[in-house]
Amino acid sequence: MIEMELTGDDIVRVLQQLRDNGQDLKPALKDIGEKLINSTKDRFTAEKAPDGSDWEKLSDITIANKGHANKLAGESGQLASRFSYQANDHELVLSNLQPYATMQHFGGKKSDFPHLWGDIPARPFMGVSSGDREEIFKILSDFLD
Repeated sequence: MIEMELTGDDIVRVLQQLRDNGQDLKPALKDIGEKLINSTKDRFTAEKAPDGSDWEKLSDITIANKGHANKLAGESGQLASRFSYQANDHELVLSNLQPYATMQHFGGKKSDFPHLWGDIPARPFMGVSSGDREEIFKILSDFLD
């Protein structure tokens, strides 16, 4: 599981203001969940990590086995489409329902997973980009108003 905590910035300040005002954060967190799912799906098209770095290119053997060079498209496209979120009044959890999502995000070694045809480099897709942070702050600021 990938876990992130936003601390020490304007987002946390606005969240605290909302809580101090006794507001239910669930509607704002649901809006943020939708935004993060969309930006995460966009990373599959851009083939970039949340920090903006490019994903490592596929090896020749992987391209030969897959028949294409799209890095995380897969046979079914399920990895890029099976995101969900859960929001309540104090927390937002974004997840991917594919069992191999963790391997694709963090990478893995053939020595640890003998069924692989080679090492898989990390290709991070979950996370909060600088653009996401701006959108989160905007959603929370609008909600505060």
